[in-house]
Amino acid sequence: MKRIALVFAILIVATNGSAALQVTTVFKGIPTFKISEGGIERSPESLPRDRAVNLECVISRIGEKHYWASRENKELVAIEAGPFITFVAIDGAGYVRIVKPEMKKAVYLAMSETESKFDYVEHLLIGLRSVTYYGSIR
Repeated sequence: MKRIALVFAILIVATNGSAALQVTTVFKGIPTFKISEGGIERSPESLPRDRAVNLECVISRIGEKHYWASRENKELVAIEAGPFITFVAIDGAGYVRIVKPEMKKAVYLAMSETESKFDYVEHLLIGLRSVTYYGSIR
């Protein structure tokens, strides 16, 4: 996390130290379940808490832009649709979809147990493989 804070501090200094460009954390989540997939294999696993805390998902905002702070500060585009906010990496590296907390109960009633158990999904694309984390808002 210190490295993330340093990168954001550099961004602010690089933009002439403008006080208008404050770093705001808009989302933090801890995964509880991981699925690694390739074209011919799939490995689901539950994540113990001591390992999960090192896989935290963090999204920050600087000015009007969003960044995937826990994934090399990749720039994200936020898309709101119904009860979800989806943050998509502009370089195609993946996305994070969050159930709006105020909509959680309605989503669960209208959808499935997945929406009841988890608050977000983080999907990473690594070559032709993918890693997906499901977790809870922190």
